[in-house]
Amino acid sequence: MPEASRPALSDGFPPICPSWRDAAGWQSVTKLQIHKMHDLPKQQLASEGDVNTTPARSAWQARQLDDATRELLEADADVFLHQSLSTPCLNVLKGAKGATITDLQGRELLDFHGNNVHQVGFGHPRVIERIKQQLDELSFCTRRYVCEPPVELARRLIELAPGDLNRVLFAPGGTSAIGMALKLARVATGRFKTISMWDAFHGASLDAISIGGEAVFRQGIGPLLPGSEHVPPPDHRHCPFKCGQTCNLNCADYVEYVLEKEGDVAAVVAETIRCTPYVPPKDYWKRVRAACDRHGALLILDEIPIGLGRTGKFFAFEHYDIVPDMVVLGKGLGGGVFPLAALIAREGLNVASHTALGHYTHEKSPVACAAGLATLDVIRDEKLVERAATLGARTIDLLNELKNRQPLIGEVRGVGLLMGVELIKSDGARACAEAESVMYECLSRGLNFKVTMGNILTLTPALTVTADELARAVQILDASLSSLSLGPSE
Repeated sequence: MPEASRPALSDGFPPICPSWRDAAGWQSVTKLQIHKMHDLPKQQLASEGDVNTTPARSAWQARQLDDATRELLEADADVFLHQSLSTPCLNVLKGAKGATITDLQGRELLDFHGNNVHQVGFGHPRVIERIKQQLDELSFCTRRYVCEPPVELARRLIELAPGDLNRVLFAPGGTSAIGMALKLARVATGRFKTISMWDAFHGASLDAISIGGEAVFRQGIGPLLPGSEHVPPPDHRHCPFKCGQTCNLNCADYVEYVLEKEGDVAAVVAETIRCTPYVPPKDYWKRVRAACDRHGALLILDEIPIGLGRTGKFFAFEHYDIVPDMVVLGKGLGGGVFPLAALIAREGLNVASHTALGHYTHEKSPVACAAGLATLDVIRDEKLVERAATLGARTIDLLNELKNRQPLIGEVRGVGLLMGVELIKSDGARACAEAESVMYECLSRGLNFKVTMGNILTLTPALTVTADELARAVQILDASLSSLSLGPSE
């Protein structure tokens, strides 16, 4: 494409990431894609994950994929509605086991993405065996009835939860569980307003994107739920309060400011630790918890991708010495096989017997709950919570050593096996094009992860990952960063 005919992609974009004008591979982008990219704000394209229509993706696919893979990708694109982040897809998988995935061409990759369903790894034999056993005994339980697996799973979660988090509801996915939490907050408080955070993700349904803060899901979809107020997340590097190197908790105080000004907020809804990750300071949630208590608002914490031990505690909020009014688990709860989520609420919130908060057809699926019970068994018996704490601390040390060698790394952050590496240019701007290049270079070398906010390499391996696999991932990342000036690997 001639330079003069390229659209000015930077026009009107929020200052999140630089435009793609300097990225390689413009020739592979169709005219329609260019116009669509021009119409979309850059934050929408880069916030929740890596974009599936960039020239860099097309260039990587041209180098790496064989004819059989291309044929199936084309079939996928022919039958599914196209949407940002996913369809058209990147590649084709034929296997997933433990901490790795295998593509159609037989290449094995360490999977540090996994959509965060792989706390116990992919295809754990104990999970698979429990599912097979349950299929033979009772494959479905019609609503109005109950069976043993969901009751036992609810009991196990209550035993693990601190405080008086003694009531459970199951749902077929995290988004649905978030919806149930919002409904329960309205019933319990008689209010409808919420405070949630920009950049947050709580699911893709209309109610979840209303409280979410990702433009890729929200923009052009409105009107959204009324009363969905938003505040900045505890991200000190890009904080509107200009915190700088250390969070000064002005963001926590601002939550109370909004609670006071609104006066009738039902709940503060937030991810305990943003999966990017943003790791709040120790006192952040104590301040927010106290503010909620003072203003009669509930505190709902979303731990759908980060619970079940990923942070080195079973619940991430245990790092902050507080207990929320509700917590939502999901993703990995079904063992990386079945969609399953749980809303766990305080005993005093058992106040909605007159209405239906969920009543989903698969709310108490015996097979999904059997997978959940096996998952909890594996987490306990293989000491995955403790392993996440130990291996995560060791890997963060390795990443910080890498930071000392790689000037593009602006910050390493994380807790347990929830880790993020933020790439920053020398002028302090987000290194978005570089992050995308590093991601594809890592894919070529055998490491899979996603990029969030355009410039953060988000690393979330299976909790069954070995120390050697973690060290290999850091080596791949090191080599990929070093190769930026040398051109992509074939």
